[in-house]
Amino acid sequence: MSDTAKFTMIDENFICEVCGKEVKKLGYTARNHCPHCLCSKHVDVNPGDRLCTCHGILQPVAIEPVKKEKYKIVYKCSDCGMIKRNIMAEDDNFEKILEIMSNPVSV
Repeated sequence: MSDTAKFTMIDENFICEVCGKEVKKLGYTARNHCPHCLCSKHVDVNPGDRLCTCHGILQPVAIEPVKKEKYKIVYKCSDCGMIKRNIMAEDDNFEKILEIMSNPVSV
């Protein structure tokens, strides 16, 4: 198995460092971004490993369609500039998704 295929399941509650809202765990897969502002934190090399030392804020910059009514959020790290992608969660703020879709940033 390649390093990019590794996944560590971590689904936990947290307080978003960007908007300050309490974020509840998903219960069906690992929660890795705030469903309110859609931001995340750059803490993983591989999903869930917490091995990245950057700790910058992953800002949502674009949305990519995956399949009918499913999307991937494209993130850019505010500190190191790394681009990451993650599937949207069922409870993500769809108005925020639409806002990002109408004003994508080139990556």
